[in-house]
Amino acid sequence: MTVHGGGADGEFVLGVDSGGSGLRAALRVPPGSKAPRDPHASQGKDASRDRRLSDPVRSAEPVRTGPRGIDADHFLSQLLPMTEELLERAGGGRITAVAVGAAGLATLGDDLRATLPSALGRTLGVRRVALAADAVTAYAGALGDRPGAVVAAGTGLIALGTDLTAWHRADGWGHLLGDCGGGAWIGRAGLEAAMRAHDSRRGGSPALLARAEKLFGPLAGLPGQLYPRTDRPAVLASFAPEVAGCAAEDTVADGILRDAARHIAEAAQAVCPSTGACEVALTGGLLNLGEPLLAPLRAELAAQLPHARRVPAGGDPLDGALRIAVDLAADRLRLPQDTRMLTVHEEGDR
Repeated sequence: MTVHGGGADGEFVLGVDSGGSGLRAALRVPPGSKAPRDPHASQGKDASRDRRLSDPVRSAEPVRTGPRGIDADHFLSQLLPMTEELLERAGGGRITAVAVGAAGLATLGDDLRATLPSALGRTLGVRRVALAADAVTAYAGALGDRPGAVVAAGTGLIALGTDLTAWHRADGWGHLLGDCGGGAWIGRAGLEAAMRAHDSRRGGSPALLARAEKLFGPLAGLPGQLYPRTDRPAVLASFAPEVAGCAAEDTVADGILRDAARHIAEAAQAVCPSTGACEVALTGGLLNLGEPLLAPLRAELAAQLPHARRVPAGGDPLDGALRIAVDLAADRLRLPQDTRMLTVHEEGDR
């Protein structure tokens, strides 16, 4: 399948966010482009670099993995029709740069790195492609190209920091080896406390036991429900809101969230640049747990990172991919390149 814009001479960049729930893609109008400005685009402080052209398009199917990791052919089979739809919405034009943020790229990205740049050159006529781990696009969406640290906290948890010379990562090792303080970690700790109460062991929480039985049924059957499932992290994380809901009245639940806050702050501290000012941004759905988590997290960040300044995240990972694509097209990408975290491929390299 070949996608070529037509009917307009506008230039766009394409940003792609690939994760556990599928693909999202959007176009952006680079500064100075001839393309008309979308009336619904951002009017904020950095509007010249935050102009999405219409809403993103989405696929509901996650990209498959195979013997070489993330399946590049499956990725392309989803992305190319989405790109064609975006160009049709824009009235035609051409794409000058693409940035892809993909979950698992650091360890499962060999096929994407080997296949995607040349394939996008053939099908889209694009000359510049950036391939990034989703933590990098989360960073770029949150802080742009400023030094600092970003913690992405959802079902799992990963922290990424940079002084603009190298990337520094902490955690993101999955629910069996890490992701400490993330949703699955909180949910697992809450369910352990429920099981302790079920057994009449110390450290149990009758309140969490009642909530777990309401959600999962009799807890003696919980191992049989949980262990065979391939989506165990998501199932564990589904109990995190129950832990937060108990925290105001239950010391065990409150202690779990305080421990989670400590782990999150430790991850941020581990990756924050050691010299100069450090901005810290937090992103991800775990923040929706609200004050039961955020109040101890503010205290932990103040204690562990007294020199840092917490700032709101400027955007999400798709915004980060778009920003990288804009900077790539303008030849001003400042984020450090790395063989696993962020690579740039130009036409002459293929």
